[in-house]
Amino acid sequence: MYRLGVDVGGTNTDAALLDERLQVIHTVKVPTTKDVESGIFEAIAKVVQESRIEPSDIGYAMLGTTHCTNAIVERKRLNKVGVIRIGKPATTAIPPFTDWPQDLREEIEGASNIVSGGYEFDGRLISEINREEVVKFCKEIKGSVESIAISGVFAPVNKEQEENVATWVKEELGDIPISLSNEIGSIGLLERENATILNAALMTTGQTVINGFSKALSNLDIKAELFFSQNDGTLMNAAYALRYPILTMGCGPTNSIRGSAHLSGLKDAIVLDVGGTTSDLGVLTRGFPRQSSLAVTIGGVNTNFRMPDILSIGLGGGSRIFKLDEKFTIGPESVGYEITRKALLFGGDVLTTSDVVTRLGHAFEDRAMQVEHLLIEFCNNVYEKMTDMLEDAIDQMKTSSKEVPLILSGGGSIIVSNSLKGVSEVVRPKHFEAANAIGAALGQISGEVEKVYSLEGISREDAIHHAKKLATEEAIKAGANNATISVVSVEDIPLSYLPGNALLIKVKVVGDLVDSGVKIT
Repeated sequence: MYRLGVDVGGTNTDAALLDERLQVIHTVKVPTTKDVESGIFEAIAKVVQESRIEPSDIGYAMLGTTHCTNAIVERKRLNKVGVIRIGKPATTAIPPFTDWPQDLREEIEGASNIVSGGYEFDGRLISEINREEVVKFCKEIKGSVESIAISGVFAPVNKEQEENVATWVKEELGDIPISLSNEIGSIGLLERENATILNAALMTTGQTVINGFSKALSNLDIKAELFFSQNDGTLMNAAYALRYPILTMGCGPTNSIRGSAHLSGLKDAIVLDVGGTTSDLGVLTRGFPRQSSLAVTIGGVNTNFRMPDILSIGLGGGSRIFKLDEKFTIGPESVGYEITRKALLFGGDVLTTSDVVTRLGHAFEDRAMQVEHLLIEFCNNVYEKMTDMLEDAIDQMKTSSKEVPLILSGGGSIIVSNSLKGVSEVVRPKHFEAANAIGAALGQISGEVEKVYSLEGISREDAIHHAKKLATEEAIKAGANNATISVVSVEDIPLSYLPGNALLIKVKVVGDLVDSGVKIT
């Protein structure tokens, strides 16, 4: 069975076909369309036609998409959310939606209420939940909201109150989508609540993505099992993606990192994905993208759910160069997808970074005549500045002074020098221009848990064992084959600011797709 990977970017939609041995059969790149779905259909149709394989031979189809990111950035296609916080009287000073951008709040906020309940850090009860409070709120909002977000104080430690409230909501409001904070964010009530609200707001968009991808495949007579990329470089099945659409945000850079790792054979390196407008840098650690340890802001909202550690700089293959007397500036403005019309080497009148590398003989040798009027000295100065920008960015992503390998991906990587400070080798693997789609097709299934334990009632070893069990259960829910699941990381962090010998444990496991005969290493 073949694997089909599709990645939707701001400029291009890429598709890649991989065989059972995970070897790349064919890749294509088509312009991303305004409605997105048309571009997905075109990319799939093109890769199937050009590779000449039978649609019935495609067993798995994976999609990495910007739908959810776009919905939040554009403030469109978002659900009205009813928010129930379990935390009265402890948390009434700061209500839900505090410090949100006003335009996003107006688009999402349906209603909110703080009800009795909550736990201490070790799972001890602060106060009991009150069914009457929940039922009263549900009757007030019935028909005015499209989804529900439920958050509770220290819910990741004890999820019982959130689950009980969800049961009462279903009894009153029927089959309405419900997001629980203990399943989405980590410790930190407000940030976890924000992530849960955003997840609830994306329910309709998530359904649209799944239906659109399914329809595109069906129209091409492809009866494959659907999977969706999430932002840790792994996959989730359609049912899991429908429940947690927010996990698709930021999956583009992680797909690039995973694809680059596969194409290069490296497990530890820095990945530089150069597009038309920006250069995105990520770190590959043991074959997976390094996660950010900082608070993540999405659409102006502070959250605390996982995101990849990515650094973006305004330098790409289409970046404009502005010259004033003897001085010049590079970017961040770019000609983007219009490079084939506006850049000098294509007969346009805009000076870009691609024109400079062409004049220096690093690319597009057949178009050198178009840029021969550019002064070599000027181009060398610009190229040196471009290299300095990249070297500074690489240095920011490193954790030591030791030289590391650099893997290039993306069509704009023609602007990158083969010799960079702090880099042991520059790797340009075959098919690097479609690394995003290849990364989507490769993905394994993951499960992750972050939980606080009080070591007064349990040993450290038993706590870690319990966290591993929970992470494994999450991976199986997302579509992993239990027999292939392995632990990739375990962190245990003493929380000295909490009483009772508290320990924060983070565990991540990965496994292969159910029924997949391929073992990914």
